[in-house]
Amino acid sequence: MGNKETIELAKSVLTKNYNQRPIVLVRGKGTSVWDADGKKYLDFTVGIAVNNLGHCYTIVNKAVQKQMTKLGHISNLYYNEPQANYAKALIDNIYKGRVFFCNSGAEANEAALKLVRKYSIEKFGKPKTEILAFEGGFHGRTMGALSMTSDKSYKEGFGSLISGIKHVPYNSIEAVEKAINKKTAAIIVEPVQSESGVHVPTVKFVQKLAKLASANKSLLVFDEIQTGFGRTGNLFAFKHFKVKPDIVTMAKAVANGFPMGVMFAKEEIAKSLTLGSHASTFGGHPAICAGALATLQELTKEGTIEHAREMGRYLMLKLTGMKNSLASIKEVRGMGLLVGVELAYPCAPIADRCAESGLLLNCVTERTIRLMPPITVTKQEIDKALNILGKVLKI
Repeated sequence: MGNKETIELAKSVLTKNYNQRPIVLVRGKGTSVWDADGKKYLDFTVGIAVNNLGHCYTIVNKAVQKQMTKLGHISNLYYNEPQANYAKALIDNIYKGRVFFCNSGAEANEAALKLVRKYSIEKFGKPKTEILAFEGGFHGRTMGALSMTSDKSYKEGFGSLISGIKHVPYNSIEAVEKAINKKTAAIIVEPVQSESGVHVPTVKFVQKLAKLASANKSLLVFDEIQTGFGRTGNLFAFKHFKVKPDIVTMAKAVANGFPMGVMFAKEEIAKSLTLGSHASTFGGHPAICAGALATLQELTKEGTIEHAREMGRYLMLKLTGMKNSLASIKEVRGMGLLVGVELAYPCAPIADRCAESGLLLNCVTERTIRLMPPITVTKQEIDKALNILGKVLKI
């Protein structure tokens, strides 16, 4: 089927909760994707920061395929080798702790929310159950994760959410100092806020936040769902700030396109996730763990993260140059290859015209375009993408 036929079929059978572009993608390789009519696009969204190694990365796909010929789903009633191997490799790249596997970022944050409350109640007593989150933060769309998300538009129509969650201004340590109290079980923060327009905090703010949480005996939770696995020019964004969060949640790029979520917690805290206290039927699926291990091994090869860092600097440099010559660009913000371009006017028509010209990117706010190419992107691909964007902005 071509684009038109598939779109007509989809519209007749799918729920209407997505604002989808009239494009049917059928094939991808590296930074490129093709639609059902054969048109080629540069993909600077990659599944919303998921395919960090690019589309159809051969080594990852082969690892998943090989495992599926031996053993697929078995549930967590039994141990499996790929799960144990990946857990060890991941922890080796963080610090001492334990991991819980699930299927998505929202599930990872739900697990973190439960663990934070259980640990804090066990250690300090029932009153210590409040969570501090940040304005502009996004943590998922399930009920607990949605409660920690600040944007009211995501919450409309769902009634009462989880109680005991406060939102304070991002990058303001003074606001945190005023809001934190003896009931605060944890602070959850994104090291870069992506969905609200790509906002990067200061190193000073994050380091003071860690000290404040520790002094108050509150856990520090880093939501690295979009920032993890090389996206910011480090394997994890917390490494930029030289802090060690008590809990780190991950998803998106874990297995380069295969669905997986992870919650990491320091050893002492992880002990509160006791027998029967939480579970995930598909969490730690052998084939996806095999893919996740292959992904991690590729990311930690010498030069991979360094390349991401270099391409991030190059992208920011080129965009800053465009800003200086185009009045339509108000600000360029980002870390590594997670970049927001704030325009002087609504960006939806710009994203549409870029797609027509062969470049896929998305709007995260009314006036902010987000660029998230794979970390394997080349300078030539960045130049081509920005040439398209520049021409569209001049129209």
